[in-house]
Amino acid sequence: MSAAERTGEGRGRLGRVLSGLAVALGCVLFLGGFAWSAFLYQPYTVPTDSMSPTIGRGDRVLAERIHGGDVRRGDVVVFRDKVWGDVPMVKRVVGVGGDTVACCDKQGRLTVDGRSVDEPYLGTEGPASPTGFSATVPEGQLFLLGDHRTDSLDSRYHLTDPGHGTVPGDTVRARVDATAWPRWGMLGRPSSFAALPGGTSQPGPLPELATAVIAGAVLILGGAAYGPVARRATGRAARRERHERAVASHG
Repeated sequence: MSAAERTGEGRGRLGRVLSGLAVALGCVLFLGGFAWSAFLYQPYTVPTDSMSPTIGRGDRVLAERIHGGDVRRGDVVVFRDKVWGDVPMVKRVVGVGGDTVACCDKQGRLTVDGRSVDEPYLGTEGPASPTGFSATVPEGQLFLLGDHRTDSLDSRYHLTDPGHGTVPGDTVRARVDATAWPRWGMLGRPSSFAALPGGTSQPGPLPELATAVIAGAVLILGGAAYGPVARRATGRAARRERHERAVASHG
């Protein structure tokens, strides 16, 4: 065996070890990230345009499973309430227990406890609501509006109900963190609600989990591809060396 062949064999053993480690680490990242994502998040399809342009009709979203006590103003949540039809709905929380939510101020903005709230995510020009309203949110309840204020059956529509348009916090199933299809995008937390008591919620770990899944897939594919590539490269080097020796012996 020539020195080149021995060197190639040593490199091959090291490469096989490293490729095996890459595949093993990739499996941990991919399967772990995927399993943890499935545990924390649930996909939903939004059936209406009431949250446009933030979320369109038919969009697939990823929502983090949370308890009602974790909800903050500005969160887009998935909830299910018998009074509202007993089907999963997606709306934005604009008021929590103790808040007085009203519309509109002189600039056409929503107010919470008398503080005007800028809402850059709204899907229509003009006032934050085409109809004026005022509601005080009971403790443990939530006041929800769609971003498409002219095309949303939300708390304004239920003001004459026993809860005065609010739903219990425990009806919330999850908080939307991102749109997954047909476009990918993280939902930010509205800064306009940050100055109110309780502030805004923190985003879930979806970006980190997605990075882990992607990195795991890359490591698995890269590690699995190393063997065939290395064997082909080693074969070419061996053939080239044999050819050079043959030429030298006839020289």
